[in-house]
Amino acid sequence: LYANIDILRPYFDVEPVQVRARLLESMIPVKMINFPQKIAGELYGPLMLVFTLVAILLHGMKTSDTIIREGTLMGTAIGTCFGYWLGVSSFIYFLAYLCNAQITMVQMLSLLGYGLFGHCITLFVTYNIHFHSLFYIFWLGVGGLSTLRMVAVLVSRTVGHTQRLILCGTLAALHMLFLLYLHFAYHKVVEGILDTLEGPNMPPFQRVARDIPVVSNTVLNTTAKAVALTL
Repeated sequence: LYANIDILRPYFDVEPVQVRARLLESMIPVKMINFPQKIAGELYGPLMLVFTLVAILLHGMKTSDTIIREGTLMGTAIGTCFGYWLGVSSFIYFLAYLCNAQITMVQMLSLLGYGLFGHCITLFVTYNIHFHSLFYIFWLGVGGLSTLRMVAVLVSRTVGHTQRLILCGTLAALHMLFLLYLHFAYHKVVEGILDTLEGPNMPPFQRVARDIPVVSNTVLNTTAKAVALTL
């Protein structure tokens, strides 16, 4: 057990100041192609951002007109966020391997995890201020900056114009479309899952006390006298 903890410790040994700096850096694209840009090989910040995105999705469901069923909402949000983070990171890492990009799986997880910072800001603001025009502004501005940051890093670590176009285009499309999905389609998909599992317009499950038959006082008195005579 201690050996396994020692293996994971370097990926989570990070100071809060470093996490704050990396969050700010994730919104600032750097145009540097001649040398590979540095990627933080830690998972603490990305993991916290994924959990933050889960909390924001739950907050958005509760502020809408969706009937609350806590267990299903929590499981769906965790599955969606972690599925995107792990699934897209694995897919882009495989694609990067085919395109001869210099990046490891941990670096890919870190890069995509910090890229979710723009998604968290966009969804938190637009879930509380319901204007589609405002969402599109944040989608292009905040979400676009975080996507450009990841694209710039991958461009600096990939050789060849065709490989760069395939790798960066795929990542940018998946990242921007995921934000559109969370804003427009996620609520409807969850409502469909809830209706499938529990049925439409079904009230939340509540525990009720069992019906206990009322015993008359005469029976109780007779039972008490019999016990007393026996003793």
